[in-house]
Amino acid sequence: MFARTERLLLRPSWPEDAAELHQAIADKGIVRNLASAPWPYAVADAVQFAMQEHDPLYPAFLLMLRTHGAPRLIGSCGISKYEGCVELSYWISRPYWGLGFATEASRAVINIARTIGHKKLIASHFTDNPASGNVLRKLGFQNTGKTASRHSNGRREAMTCVLYEKALEDAGSAPTLMPPLPAFNIRATIDRLQAA
Repeated sequence: MFARTERLLLRPSWPEDAAELHQAIADKGIVRNLASAPWPYAVADAVQFAMQEHDPLYPAFLLMLRTHGAPRLIGSCGISKYEGCVELSYWISRPYWGLGFATEASRAVINIARTIGHKKLIASHFTDNPASGNVLRKLGFQNTGKTASRHSNGRREAMTCVLYEKALEDAGSAPTLMPPLPAFNIRATIDRLQAA
């Protein structure tokens, strides 16, 4: 599965992405804000991620910045199963922070999740990463008012997360059905035209 946004190509990872992936994510400032990525992030971790199976119901994408030359890997975004729910997650390489790439990529992934048939997404961020909360609110996620403890492999400890959710079915976006057309009777129409 692929998606294209104004500035990005979202595509699955391939084994040959491992070196560029490692270069993009091997930054403690990135990994500390993720739940599952380990620190230090080794080349073997990048190889494992790049070779993972792709579940069509829970796609994960590499974010490739479209350039005049070869596309540049700048992050990742996708959905996955977490505690019986569907969770949105993303990360952006440090040189591209604050440029709207997380929001742009996540919008595309949210649309894909809706198309697949998911009804709701959840997301969270560690309390010391408020920038991620800003992204989630821009995407229309609602703060549930709850927090939870979640283990961060990169920090090697549990941290407090702020919890968000987003319904993918809006009452206002449901298609409206047109009222049925009156039955058409060709004989009555011809008779009416001849009488006129």
